[in-house]
Amino acid sequence: MDEKKWRAEKFEANRPHLRAVAYRMLGSRTEAEDAVQETWLRLVRSDTSDIENLSGWLTTVTARICLDLLRARKSRREEPLTIHVPEPMVVHEAGNGTDPEQDALLADSVGLALLVVLEKLNPAERLAFVLHDMFDVSFDDIAPIVGRTTVATRQLASRARRRVQDTPPTTEVDLTRQRHVVDAFLTASRVGDMQALLAVLDPEAIFRPDAVAAHMGSVGEIQGRTAVAATFNGRAQAARPAVIDGAVGAVVVIGGQLRIALRFTLNDGNMVTAVDAVADPERLRKLEILLIEP
Repeated sequence: MDEKKWRAEKFEANRPHLRAVAYRMLGSRTEAEDAVQETWLRLVRSDTSDIENLSGWLTTVTARICLDLLRARKSRREEPLTIHVPEPMVVHEAGNGTDPEQDALLADSVGLALLVVLEKLNPAERLAFVLHDMFDVSFDDIAPIVGRTTVATRQLASRARRRVQDTPPTTEVDLTRQRHVVDAFLTASRVGDMQALLAVLDPEAIFRPDAVAAHMGSVGEIQGRTAVAATFNGRAQAARPAVIDGAVGAVVVIGGQLRIALRFTLNDGNMVTAVDAVADPERLRKLEILLIEP
């Protein structure tokens, strides 16, 4: 077998594992696919004659690429109102170039609640935690990737583990429930379905824009199901679902810049009791946001 064909076969055999590593590292299916493709390109350009463990080499390269992406993401977040756009895994239909079975496996093993927690870790902590706790990679192998000693790398993973364990639990069921309600609200708003909007709003629902949002929309505080529904009827065209400070809401992102965040309060009957619109730049900077793939 020639070298090129051998590399291709070995890479394809490792692709599911590499996708799993990249997805847990990045929380984004698109970025994970890009990272795996970059790993392939680096394999093509490399001399593999001295590589004893190709699977380990591929995992290391993928992890390095993901670490660079995480660090670049952190740098972008320091720019005013620039937002990262990760997306939880969604299962795609067959025939579109994806692997539905693998997508389903990833979706089952990495829920939205875990992604929210992982987003709180810094790049090095996330890499150490993911590789060691999820893929059983030794600290000796992780240390060169993050540029730390083995002891320091062990401490990174331990610190990350404590942060994950100490995070107040937001169950996948809670987030899924919130997602259904917010999706129904946004869909009804976009298509101008007044009855559908009324169906998800509590009779005493209230819309509370901050001063900047009120100026942008030329509307102040509004109370009552019918009035709130009328305000959003035919709107929300650019809104995307997102997890905002641990709860499902929506954001408007234009040109990579966060413009508005909509925070939803739900009652036990899965009805919206309040929608708070945040557009003040200082308040927006303080929000923890994870965008959700439609």
